[in-house]
Amino acid sequence: MKSTGRLHLQRNIRPAVGSDGPMKRLGVDLHNQIGFKGHKYDVRSSSFESSGKVLPWTGSSSNDLISRRGVFSRRHYGSVELLPQLDASGQDPGGRRFRIENGDSLGEKEEIFGSPCTPVLENPEFQTRWYFKYFLGKLHQNYVGSDVDKFPFFLSVVLTDANHQCVPQYRAILWRKTGAQKILLPHTPHKPMTVKQILSNFPAMDKLEKGPKEIFSPEIQKDLLLLEEQEGSVNFKFGVLYTKPSQLTDDEMLSNENGSEEFNQFISLLGNRVRLKGWDKYRGGLDVKGDMTGEYSVYTIYEGHEIMFHVSTMLPYSKDNRQQVERKRHIGNDIVNIVFVDGGATQMSQFNPAFIKSQFTHVFALVAYDSSDNSYKLVVYSEESVPLFGPSLPCPPVFKMPQEFREFLIVKMINGEKATFNTPTFAKKRERTLDMLIKDLYSDYMSDSSKVAMLNRRAFSDVLPDPPRSSRRKEEARQVEFVRIGQALKLDTIVKGDAPTSLATTGLFKRAPWEPQCFYPDFGHDIMCGDSWADSRLVISTENSGVFVIEDGVSQRQIFDKTIQANQLNVVEAHGILLFRTEKGRDSKIYVFRLSEFDADIQTEVKSKPDLKDHKLERTRGCSMYAISKPGGSRLKMVICVNRKLTLMQWKHSAAWTAWCPASDTDTVEGFMYLREFQIAEQPSIITLIESAVGGNSDTCSICVGYKHQFDIITDGSGTAQRLFAVQEGTKAHLVSATDLYEDEEPELLLCYNNTCHFQKLSETNNTTEFDFHWNSIPKDIVCSFPYIIAFTTDTMEIRLIINGNLVQTMAMPKLKLICSKNDIYFATTAPEFFHGKMERLQMDQQKAERESMSPPASPHLSPETKPLRLYRIPLNALTGVVGPYDRKCVNETDDSNENKTVENLKLSESKSRTSASRSCTASPTTGLNATNLLLHKT
Repeated sequence: MKSTGRLHLQRNIRPAVGSDGPMKRLGVDLHNQIGFKGHKYDVRSSSFESSGKVLPWTGSSSNDLISRRGVFSRRHYGSVELLPQLDASGQDPGGRRFRIENGDSLGEKEEIFGSPCTPVLENPEFQTRWYFKYFLGKLHQNYVGSDVDKFPFFLSVVLTDANHQCVPQYRAILWRKTGAQKILLPHTPHKPMTVKQILSNFPAMDKLEKGPKEIFSPEIQKDLLLLEEQEGSVNFKFGVLYTKPSQLTDDEMLSNENGSEEFNQFISLLGNRVRLKGWDKYRGGLDVKGDMTGEYSVYTIYEGHEIMFHVSTMLPYSKDNRQQVERKRHIGNDIVNIVFVDGGATQMSQFNPAFIKSQFTHVFALVAYDSSDNSYKLVVYSEESVPLFGPSLPCPPVFKMPQEFREFLIVKMINGEKATFNTPTFAKKRERTLDMLIKDLYSDYMSDSSKVAMLNRRAFSDVLPDPPRSSRRKEEARQVEFVRIGQALKLDTIVKGDAPTSLATTGLFKRAPWEPQCFYPDFGHDIMCGDSWADSRLVISTENSGVFVIEDGVSQRQIFDKTIQANQLNVVEAHGILLFRTEKGRDSKIYVFRLSEFDADIQTEVKSKPDLKDHKLERTRGCSMYAISKPGGSRLKMVICVNRKLTLMQWKHSAAWTAWCPASDTDTVEGFMYLREFQIAEQPSIITLIESAVGGNSDTCSICVGYKHQFDIITDGSGTAQRLFAVQEGTKAHLVSATDLYEDEEPELLLCYNNTCHFQKLSETNNTTEFDFHWNSIPKDIVCSFPYIIAFTTDTMEIRLIINGNLVQTMAMPKLKLICSKNDIYFATTAPEFFHGKMERLQMDQQKAERESMSPPASPHLSPETKPLRLYRIPLNALTGVVGPYDRKCVNETDDSNENKTVENLKLSESKSRTSASRSCTASPTTGLNATNLLLHKT
């Protein structure tokens, strides 16, 4: 069933969870409830059932609730299909609809791909639990106040050095009833930001009637840690249900006293068999004193997450109880259930989620084993209100390597449970809990004057102010006590096992799909712009040193001298031309050269200003920017902005003609034909050219124009501008980009302003922001590479999933600069690591390092400007998964000895942590990805 529903990018929030259950901190002990139809819930759990009857679903339609991104989403993440509304006994199961992911492609047969991405955890705790990682146990400031609607809020601010990369940054968390909003802001030396300036970066927080008051009580750390813990538990419990062929009811499935040999083999793959009596780790609601819930269970650890499996054949079996209430009590209250279908993949078609009469289980992972080739097949059912989550299934969804299947399944289940917390039911519970907690804390701190602004009544003070001399000793004593209490809280949380993922057991041999490869290890010029040329070359324009061609593994070569500075540059390989725009203001022009002029065997001299004379494109003097059509289109088009005028041009040869007769396409400036001009209201800051086949005419196009507070669309032909999207009134807008996604035979734009991403289809007039998501930092550039979307700032690379906006990785990279993303993604940074394949340069740098080792050591706060730029490449095939980029090695995730490492490393001094974060031999430009540093930075 094809769906044209919109992307539903929900907030990255989850309801309260506890160590033993996802709703424990909401005052609901779900392990003492029964989640199956016919058994009564406690009223506190917002029951779905009453007197054995299923209440009707009152949520929105699937088109409103389900997040999809065009044809890619339906191919990889399944479609919403209305399953039969009768269960095996002929009764109405409540009309629940499920999304089915079975790996089948809904596109053309030749478009079938494998898994588009390596299994990665979405919203991982070491990325999202900011307060535990960056604030707790360190000196920081906290404030309390109320917004314009009189709702209370708390604000936490800390000045940190991101992963010891000499990049000082402000991290701020705004605690509200809707969840914690986070933002990362650059720090300018000798110019600290005020609290008012920090608050202005959050929506609707720049017009407060009263400034927030600073809280000096060290106990606030415990309260804020409790607020952060409402985001979700770090440990999980999953049900595992064994079913034989022809079993169609949950009563029959739960009545299987023993599993088959294949099922037992699958159970041993999931984790270790553990004795429950005396068990001192995460128990997942099972009894560990008197064997009341069975003698044994299955337990594992994955990337720091403790997981307890509720295995149906290991839970107590009752011959007299056909409904097996004790088993239902646990499996029925698990958000995610694994259903192992005995008899092979042919039996999977008989399963229907309606067979399992649980209103609490939202995700079913259906598993079948094929003994002929030792493979597993996976099909996933998700209740329609659950937002999309990854990783997407390969096509076909068959796994022939058991350890890879184990990793994929565990990641899929963890992501599924996190996604379920964003359903309306769980989100409302979580908001009620946060609202109650924040109101209580607000009342407590505002009524007790000794806890708020007790030193010098600082309001809107600098984030790290110097206290007056009269109170300096008192302030220093308070700071020492503040840090001591925070460190004690952090250690206590780790010892209890409730700390966010420690990374002590992460798969350290597994390389992330976005892990960069070094392209050129030492480039000594500041980069303005650039573009890729073929598979192994870059054309880079510098600020004051000219334009260079850099080849992978070959030294750089200058093609234009320092008198020429290109502010924009494009390599158009389809027609063999180089486009670039020079200078600014009235002298700005666009030039066109043949790429063949810059081959190493042909070019003998570096070109200078006199060489530009015959290559100037007419009608471009005074241009402030230009945009060209995407590679692969039928025609090369270019739109040029001069003041308030847009000029549309087109290359006179089609791409097909050039491919057929490449020797005949030798034009430069004469190759561009003038088409038409458009007058616009004001000079724009962004222009994007969008090719669209309107009415079957492939020559038509549209132009997206970004002004101060809005994006307009100009359609070729009519020439009139229409409002596409306007930034909310009263919001200070900084337009970043307008990216053409063009999916599902319909162009769609990703509009980015401030730290917000907004999806807008050109055919829709409503400007709903329901699907927006927010970056932690304000980007300078945005790159879309399905299934990922990457934001580049001045010192961080933030990676999210385009399907739901979930964060998967943030990497600190000093002096970060995106070069291009036409084919592979190229960027520059001052990160110091070296890579395999660059042995000659590595040896040179090692010799240089040896010479420098005889000198006094450099300051740990050495400015990153003194380091050379290194150029990196992220291969697109690694991101999209068309080609398997790496061999993933699985480590023993259940090594108990790793658990104590986190506590031990917490006791390491800050100086030792900094020393360990030096050069590494990993394949990443961030020291944070080094195995040792992952653990140190976490703690």
